[in-house]
Amino acid sequence: MELSRSEQKRRVKQLEDLAEELAALPAAVLAALPAGEELRGQLQEAAGLKHDGARKRLIKHITKLLREEDSPEPLYQFLAGRKGDALLRKKRQHELEHLRDALIEEAFAAKQRAKERQEDFSENWRSQLAADIAAKLPGTDAGELARLAFFFAVSRNPRHSRELFRILRAAQEQLGRAHGPQPASLL
Repeated sequence: MELSRSEQKRRVKQLEDLAEELAALPAAVLAALPAGEELRGQLQEAAGLKHDGARKRLIKHITKLLREEDSPEPLYQFLAGRKGDALLRKKRQHELEHLRDALIEEAFAAKQRAKERQEDFSENWRSQLAADIAAKLPGTDAGELARLAFFFAVSRNPRHSRELFRILRAAQEQLGRAHGPQPASLL
């Protein structure tokens, strides 16, 4: 699944928020950070800077380092343990919104293809993304996800979009209760 430019920018902004939060931690806490020496050093340096311009440049550099990391998930977990999980919850909500929007876009594309081929577009259409999501989130019905995306594509009724998001969020929460803290990235 390819990310739109807007989604890429949102994800970079999330990493920038993470960098800001980490730079605000005391030096003693930063020493225990599950990250490489370079990142820890840059964060300690950012904490000591008073000049806004220099601090912003360094935060941008730290964000670049975070983008090069395999997964910033351990940093989110570390921060959640220290300051609460608001940042992690926000990241997960954006992930679910992205999945919902991708499902709806897939339904619109399928509807358009059916129209071009002069075929029927029914609520029983097959969605590859819904199947992928159902595989990642046990307890999720791929058919129900595809059906709700179909109804939104046909009617543009926001109720279907909200219900789709509610199902995704409930499945993610169920996964979290069953398996403990789960990775923020579902796909």
